[in-house]
Amino acid sequence: MSLGAAPNANGDEVSPIKDDSTATAPPPAQSDPNAKAFHDVINSEIGVATLLNRLKQSIASAKEFAIFLKKRSTLEEEHSNGLKKLCRLTTESIRRPEHRHGTFLHSYEEVINIHERMADNGDQFASSLHQMHEDLLELASNMERGRKHWKATGLAAEQRVADIEAAMRKSKAKYDGLAEDYDRARTGDRQSGKIFGLKGPKSAAQHEEDLHKKVQAADADYSSKVQTAQAQRAELWSKLRPEAVKALQDLIKECDSALTLQMQKFASFNEKLLLSNGLNISPLKGSEQGSQPRSLREVVYAIDNEKDLSNYVSSFANKVPARTPEIKYERNAVSIPHHRVLIPTTQPSAPPQRQSDPPASYSSRQGPPQAFGATQSPHQTHMSQPFNQGPPPALQQHERSFSQGPPVQQYNNSPINSSMNTSMGGPPRAPSQGAPYNTGSIVSNGPPQLSTLPFQTNQAPQPSFSQPQQQTIPAPYSQPPPSGPAATNLPPLKPVFGLSLEQLFERDGSAVPMVVYQCIQAVDLFGLEVEGIYRLSGTQSHVNKIKAMFDNDASRVDFRDPANFIHDVNSVAGLLKQFFRDLPDPLLTSEHYAGFIEAASTDDDIVRRDSLHAIINSLPDPNYATLRALTLHLHRVTEASSANRMNTSNLAIVFGPTLMGANTGPNIQDAGWQVRVIDTILQNTYQIFDDD
Repeated sequence: MSLGAAPNANGDEVSPIKDDSTATAPPPAQSDPNAKAFHDVINSEIGVATLLNRLKQSIASAKEFAIFLKKRSTLEEEHSNGLKKLCRLTTESIRRPEHRHGTFLHSYEEVINIHERMADNGDQFASSLHQMHEDLLELASNMERGRKHWKATGLAAEQRVADIEAAMRKSKAKYDGLAEDYDRARTGDRQSGKIFGLKGPKSAAQHEEDLHKKVQAADADYSSKVQTAQAQRAELWSKLRPEAVKALQDLIKECDSALTLQMQKFASFNEKLLLSNGLNISPLKGSEQGSQPRSLREVVYAIDNEKDLSNYVSSFANKVPARTPEIKYERNAVSIPHHRVLIPTTQPSAPPQRQSDPPASYSSRQGPPQAFGATQSPHQTHMSQPFNQGPPPALQQHERSFSQGPPVQQYNNSPINSSMNTSMGGPPRAPSQGAPYNTGSIVSNGPPQLSTLPFQTNQAPQPSFSQPQQQTIPAPYSQPPPSGPAATNLPPLKPVFGLSLEQLFERDGSAVPMVVYQCIQAVDLFGLEVEGIYRLSGTQSHVNKIKAMFDNDASRVDFRDPANFIHDVNSVAGLLKQFFRDLPDPLLTSEHYAGFIEAASTDDDIVRRDSLHAIINSLPDPNYATLRALTLHLHRVTEASSANRMNTSNLAIVFGPTLMGANTGPNIQDAGWQVRVIDTILQNTYQIFDDD
């Protein structure tokens, strides 16, 4: 048998075998132990079929790697595009005025530039992988066409030779059979009797002659088939099989080499990608300094917090208002003899208002200026105690514009008070319908005491002029708030629930009601880690007891001691929600309800936030201050959501109808918009309210 030239392990071709009798030159000595077996297989009848199967494996492997490259290219492209989009959005956002500038902005922009270069590297890597995928698919297609061609050519040649050899063997069998019959007829070894033919009985001589002719014809046919088989086999061994074997080997080598090359390119591109990204993050330091880009570490370490703070604060140096002259107190000669009132000798001019300063209307609600007295009333002193970290939120300044009505005044009947109120930014109020306050005593060292406030019906005893100028008024209550069964029977001396925020503000002088202070304080101290806070209901009997305590006198309640709310923080949370539900006008007001719903229906997050911010800024002062205190508190609740399971969405579901009014909306569909209003406010707490 003869096969085409086959390469040995060194790539040298071995001469094909010409025929069975021709001995093939032994292949040169090989270090590969499989060289002889390889040579024997490809020179046999199964050589073409074996190489066809091997080529099929190579094509399948090339296709599989092409699919891998396609998927990897898609992943890299998505990552690159996502990184570019992130860099673009971050660049637009970080330059807004609400973010830091200075060295922080410069370093942040360099960080973004580094990521943009990394995204470009990823984009180039993805393009290279996609091109490799296309090349491998084209290679596999070409290999498929070549395999089909040589499968038809090589196997057809093998089959032709096999068919001719089968016909030759059949002719030889016929020839051998006739020769045996002829030999028996010639030697007389035949059966007795006559042999019948088509024309009648034959004699022995005639029968022998017929067999002789048949033997000659069979011999001629057999000889012809042998010659044909020899010619076809010789052509197969010398030409057809070697051509098919060589062509299939070339296809296999080409496919395998191309696949290996693409894998080598893939490895090289990966190294290039990682090296480029590494050089972006940490460039090599050369001999030349100055023009080389900084590493990511150097960029981050270049942030100078002290310098940024100093530059920012110094930029407002030209906006510092002029120093106000010292304020002095002088006794008014035309005042009523039994009154002791305070009149400023000079009225300081209003300094130019900065963006971060509160407007006059809100400042006027924070109590008298410190220049009118150095001490606070007992009621005001008590209200500042529950929060040790600073004054109550009602006394803090916040960045918002108030365009509401005239400020609430605490001095009502004196003409001097009218002039003071006018100078502080609001028109004089009409005299109160209650008891005349011109009979009360106003201590010269501070604001009017509890006995002079408009919500009290009984007048405090008038001090005589022989008493000291600074009269000390004892605290209205010296006993702790009642607890136990007696708490539910307390008379509502100073009701809190069911009154509007404006009424509470005018009566108590605090923009944020004391019940809101105490409930927020209790939850901050004891409820942030409680699972389901504000979602789970407290005990109704406990809620009623705590409510009676506030309606009796809220100034006596101190929730820093959990015993004062029966160690039931869920009841405190329920009481806070009940307070907002019992308001005659919701916290977010019926007047602005339609505006809140319209703003909530906006799909754009920024536009929705800014629209809600503008409406919140237009709320009355008590509503704004109370909403701010509540929102900052709920934000602290969401920061502990890993423990309490109350995120912004859950809190918005609880407080949406509570703060906007459950029956305010025209239909039930507004419930979803109410939830969205609160959810947007909670998600943008520090964009809407300052945290001071």
